[in-house]
Amino acid sequence: MAEIGKRIRIERIMHRESRNMLIIPMDHGISDGPIRGVIDIADSINKVAEGGADAVLMQKGMIYHGHRGYGHDVGLIVHMSASTSLGPDPNDKVLVCKVEEAMKMGADAVSIHVNIGSDTESDQLKKLGYVAEQCDEWGIPLLSMMYPRGRKITDPHDPEMVAHAARVGAELGADIIKTVYTGDVDSFRDVVKGCPVPLVIAGGPKTDTDEQFLEMISGAMESGARGVAIGRNVFQHPDPIKMTQAITQIVHKGRSVEEALQTLK
Repeated sequence: MAEIGKRIRIERIMHRESRNMLIIPMDHGISDGPIRGVIDIADSINKVAEGGADAVLMQKGMIYHGHRGYGHDVGLIVHMSASTSLGPDPNDKVLVCKVEEAMKMGADAVSIHVNIGSDTESDQLKKLGYVAEQCDEWGIPLLSMMYPRGRKITDPHDPEMVAHAARVGAELGADIIKTVYTGDVDSFRDVVKGCPVPLVIAGGPKTDTDEQFLEMISGAMESGARGVAIGRNVFQHPDPIKMTQAITQIVHKGRSVEEALQTLK
């Protein structure tokens, strides 16, 4: 029965025709404070939902202030990890929510963040294994954010490091992996090949141009990625609705960057 539950719930965060995902993370308030784009989280969620986002990802406390009950429907992923930029080690992620708690709040999926190569890697891996077990028990999909980050990681976009981080998440039971794009189609294709579960890319820092941003998404999709989980480049865009629509052109319809850019005009 748990397996059926996962199948049903994953449909709520995935586009039914393309089988890809456009997820908008809005959990930035806990790490960076009330930054532009998530100050009024209800308004931001409404905009990306109108633009065609499949799901939003947020911390448990913000669900009371901005999800559902109005506008377009959108899936809900509750993030279970946290750290702040003010702490001694922002790479040290702790659990701040339980799977059962997220389900009581109506979550369609949960997510956890793991930094491979950090000083607390072993503890974070232990938490990932525990959460994956609970997700299997309750039949709820697990998205695992897997990043190569730590004092020994000189290049967090190194293809071998990214592939290793993604594989660790799959090895420990995640249903979806979120990780960084390596920068080119060929190297990221190897990352995808080494990860037996659907993989979505992170957006990273805000890009300089819309074209640069959409080219990254297009390259990832050409490599075999199953979508994106991108926050700042969407909710901090001058027109989040149109930017979300532009991403859907690439992720769900297979359109070119040039065609997606037309959506922004």
